[in-house]
Amino acid sequence: MRPRQFDLIAFDWDGTLFDSTAIIVRCIQAAVRDVGGTVPTNEAASYVIGLGLMQALAHAAPDVPADQYPVLGERYRHHYLAHQNDISLFDGVLPMLSGLKSRHHWLAVATGKSRRGLDEALHAVELQGLFDGSRTADETAGKPSPLMLQELMREFGVDPRRTLMIGDTTHDLQMALNAGCVSVGVSYGAHEPGGFAALAPRFVAHSVRELHEWLDQHA
Repeated sequence: MRPRQFDLIAFDWDGTLFDSTAIIVRCIQAAVRDVGGTVPTNEAASYVIGLGLMQALAHAAPDVPADQYPVLGERYRHHYLAHQNDISLFDGVLPMLSGLKSRHHWLAVATGKSRRGLDEALHAVELQGLFDGSRTADETAGKPSPLMLQELMREFGVDPRRTLMIGDTTHDLQMALNAGCVSVGVSYGAHEPGGFAALAPRFVAHSVRELHEWLDQHA
């Protein structure tokens, strides 16, 4: 067994572990349509995935007045709840996480979801108890602020150099850079990987299998 390089491994949720990008895009578009805003393109809607909900919706619907944001958020949650049972983990995620646990890494989630949303998602895929810690956008600063990772590192007493952040968006990689942590990007989620290079990820995985193999060799 290779020496462990990282003590704490933090994962983004949507688009990294959970195959939810397409449904989130459609729900954002439907919510904006419901309140009479200009419906964002697929690219514009996918760009905001990973941000906190209100920040994401405001960015995706700049012509919607701020006093309509609560309604916009409610409409997004309405559409998402109608489809949440259609979403599942990417193939290969469970064996990958189990392998990391067997090597005694601390595993965490750092997500733009709400606490309620993350807890419901973990319950739906029966992953309660697998992660040692988590932070959500409604209980701390949203991405790309480093605060989520800083709080997790303090919780587990881990140095940034021993912390790895894995995500599918530039928001995830920028958060890792801001926190002084190593990052790995995945190209199968919300953001095109062309924007990753400037944020210096250690590796970009094009599938869960590639990510698993890299973690076996380098984590």
